[in-house]
Amino acid sequence: LRMVTERFSSIGSKPVIQPENLYESIEETITYLRPRISTKVEMNINADFKDLDAMMNRPLFEWVIENICKNAVDAMKGKGTINIDILQDSDKYVIVDITDTGKGMEKNMYKRVFNPGFSTRPRGWGLGLTLAKRIIEGYHGGKIFVKNSEVGKGTTFRIVLHGSLEGASQFV
Repeated sequence: LRMVTERFSSIGSKPVIQPENLYESIEETITYLRPRISTKVEMNINADFKDLDAMMNRPLFEWVIENICKNAVDAMKGKGTINIDILQDSDKYVIVDITDTGKGMEKNMYKRVFNPGFSTRPRGWGLGLTLAKRIIEGYHGGKIFVKNSEVGKGTTFRIVLHGSLEGASQFV
């Protein structure tokens, strides 16, 4: 309940963006997700540095990670692997790549998945990735997009956030 309350209160107002440990934030999200998804899904976090900070609102960022991972579990029909790679792009940016071994998609779908109401499931509102895009691009000043996808092999979503040094001057 605390998590849901934090998320919705952050959505309704201008969220506080501050330096947070990227690895810890993602690890906490994965720890939360593991007992809630299929035991046949392997989840891995790979990082060159575990002490990398990014400018973020932690509850909202974790919501984005959770949403993408839940979509990945659906795309894999509850069986497969999700790899989350944390990379330092430069002094200014950090990257999070989330790769699944799901059904993949055609290139013409890359932008459409972020449209309100778009869903490949018979049930669902198709708002998860729309909200993720708003959180990352609108609130965090970052980018989220489909980096690549191959039908029958899987998909990689990429999130680009400001590193703590660059972001600190931008958000003061």
